[in-house]
Amino acid sequence: MPDKRPKKILTEAEKTARHNLKMAKKKAVRDKMLATKTQEKGLIIVHTGKGKGKSTAAFGMVFRAIGHKQKVAVVQFIKGAWATGERDILENFKQYVDVYVEGEGFTWETQDRERDIAAAQKGWQRAKAAILGGTYKMVLLDELNIALRYDYIDIADVLEVLSQKPAYVHVIITGRNAKDELVEMADLVTEMTQIKHPFRSGVKAQACIEF
Repeated sequence: MPDKRPKKILTEAEKTARHNLKMAKKKAVRDKMLATKTQEKGLIIVHTGKGKGKSTAAFGMVFRAIGHKQKVAVVQFIKGAWATGERDILENFKQYVDVYVEGEGFTWETQDRERDIAAAQKGWQRAKAAILGGTYKMVLLDELNIALRYDYIDIADVLEVLSQKPAYVHVIITGRNAKDELVEMADLVTEMTQIKHPFRSGVKAQACIEF
């Protein structure tokens, strides 16, 4: 039989006391969990998926690293030819950030596969030097997943370089359709899921939002 007794109406003081007790229990559990997390290491981070925000989130970590006065390298594949607000801001922090723009646009824009491959290979050589050189705390490989998807760069070479990176270096890789092997190797993988996008309603790419 369902309980038909009227529920007790709590006073604000009782609600506060109940909430505080619940939060105290939650904090105790979380503190116990955090006490077991003692390892510190450079991470391989992948942002993939069809949703917007992969590069935006990656640049957020770049700006965070700058805030900690750490050296960062940014290598942009594919869409690097676009003028972006991020690169304009990074011009003010040249003591911390080196930006290498190797892409000339998506392959349907260049319509020159050999040129696209050459640009991607040049970017990958920059990336390898940045990852293995020991100078940078963080390396962002923006849209590398696209270059891998079109086989402009050998995934086996990428995996080998990542396996050899210095232990303290964080590497962030963005772009749709991340290779399974890369997802397997990564420490942190985030898939952006698109629910709505203004482009489908006729809204063009805009400054402050897309670039």
